[in-house]
Amino acid sequence: MKIAFSAGVRMMLVFATFVLAACASYSGSNLKPGVSTLAAVIDSMGPPAMSWKNPDGSEQLAYPRGPAGTQTFMAYIGADGKLQRIDGVLGMANFALIQPGISKDSVLRLIGPSQPEWTQSYSGSNTVSWTWLFCNSQDEQSYFDVAFDATTGVVRSTEQRLKQVLSGIGNVPPCGQ
Repeated sequence: MKIAFSAGVRMMLVFATFVLAACASYSGSNLKPGVSTLAAVIDSMGPPAMSWKNPDGSEQLAYPRGPAGTQTFMAYIGADGKLQRIDGVLGMANFALIQPGISKDSVLRLIGPSQPEWTQSYSGSNTVSWTWLFCNSQDEQSYFDVAFDATTGVVRSTEQRLKQVLSGIGNVPPCGQ
């Protein structure tokens, strides 16, 4: 029996296949520690937003998935060029490490870059603020803000706040992940 699909249905099937393939590589879940190479990580997850070479030859790659996504992934590549692990870094454990006095570079290594459109400068207080969207422990979308001294680049303060839905005052969107 032959099934005929309209052009619209065929396009929907192609689109659904594309979306499923993209989701598989969103977090690198298709990659295998100790087996996957740096090239495989980049093929799967795309070019990193930032990367750092360590003195021992290992490398750290940052994959922020905002502005709509609620996670940043760090891929750690050993000196042998093989994937060691991939961690989701937007969470309380890493946020707790961001304390007044640490540098922008340290923040970037811990949780990756924020979205450029979420960077705010306040010349009156000599402050730069970065924001990340994440899922809190109640599975609600929230923001994590870090305020830096604009001159020295060190953390002044941090804050967490719920993401409010514009159409419904007081409503917080669930993460749905």
